Amino acid sequence: MAKILVVDDQRNMRTTLSLILSGAGHDVDEAESGEIACEMIEREQYDLVLTDLKMNGVDGMGVLRHARRTSPLTEVIVMTAYGTIETAVEAMRIGAHDFVQKPFTEEELFVKVEKAVEKQSLSAQVSAMAAEFRERYHFDNIIGQSAPIRDMLGRIVRIAPTDATVLITGESGTGKELVARAIHANSRRSDRPFITVNCAALTETLLESELFGHARGAFTGAVQARKGLFEEANGGTFFFDEIAETPVSFQAKLLRAIQEGEIRRLGENKTFHVDVRIIAATNRDLKAEIAAKNFREDLYYRLNVARFVLPPLRDRREDIPLLVQHFLEKYGARMGRKVRLGEGVMDFLQRYEYPGNIRELENLVEQGVALAMDGVIRIEDIMPHELKTPSERPGASRSLQAAVDRAERAAIEETLSQCDGNKEKAADILGLSSTTLWRKMKRLGIVWP
Repeated sequence: MAKILVVDDQRNMRTTLSLILSGAGHDVDEAESGEIACEMIEREQYDLVLTDLKMNGVDGMGVLRHARRTSPLTEVIVMTAYGTIETAVEAMRIGAHDFVQKPFTEEELFVKVEKAVEKQSLSAQVSAMAAEFRERYHFDNIIGQSAPIRDMLGRIVRIAPTDATVLITGESGTGKELVARAIHANSRRSDRPFITVNCAALTETLLESELFGHARGAFTGAVQARKGLFEEANGGTFFFDEIAETPVSFQAKLLRAIQEGEIRRLGENKTFHVDVRIIAATNRDLKAEIAAKNFREDLYYRLNVARFVLPPLRDRREDIPLLVQHFLEKYGARMGRKVRLGEGVMDFLQRYEYPGNIRELENLVEQGVALAMDGVIRIEDIMPHELKTPSERPGASRSLQAAVDRAERAAIEETLSQCDGNKEKAADILGLSSTTLWRKMKRLGIVWP
């Protein structure tokens, strides 16, 4: 049976629902307002929240957003009266499990509650198994339960025990090095070195010296012989980050080292055998680089044995709440601060496009933890600099709400103009319900004939 929170400012409805659900064996708490419900959700772990939409103060949408932000595994069902179906559909769009329209029968309520509780139970089991899976396979920093992430974790477990060369592709900030480290941690080489080199940070001469080592006097400044990173990695794993940044002339030498397992220090004729697993990563399209004569085709096929294509964060938005919670805990502990997200912050984080992917999300949360006042992160604390108007940037008067209002007013008025004042068509183009558009127009003082 489930732990359920019933939220309604009408005592009769609240009491009736509590009795019905308790009679079915559930553990039921009651909240007479949205504000009290939000406090209870922070204190207790509920399987299901059943909330009315229309309440004074914090309404059902506010309760829903708070639950999604502070307790992602909690399911929410909203109760709606006639005439507010559009709002209920909007609630489902932002994360509600379902809605039930008043008046409803006990049978209808039981069916919806049973489905929500079943979904929550499965989600909790998946979360528990995911935690055990991560602990077992050292995936602590790979956060997410989306289908692409589950598929990737399964492939890591299968590929890691082999010595297959791995190529990891994806946009900057998607976690390519984390995947490489997870592969190493689950391989037979896990107790041997994991050596990484950023190919974009070194010139060709330095790269060759770093990887292969050099003899004394091999070039100006080589005052003594030095082992290369390939020798340091012997028996372990070598990770080439941004492999596409290497010069074509160097790629031929690298190909021979990978194929033959032999290296030669600069300035020496003697060769050394090395036993190294190769993992390479790039944010470039290697097929396009080959066509442009910037990357050797033979090296590409030598690297592209086991391929991992990491999805951008915008394609796995369902993982954002988990990632945000992970980074809040990480930087809260590091800075000795206990913080939470303020109103609208999670909505903003889930809508943002993240050109810098997970790395950018992490930076935004770290910034928010550092700037939070009174333990609350507000939108202005985490909004990327380029999204702010000049008047809102550091050194000038800042009014985030004013900027948002200006942008919303301009978008609504332009869309209404394009639609000849047809509000339903405008709402559809803007991705809003008609009710939400009407409320925004009223708040912004937009009068349209």
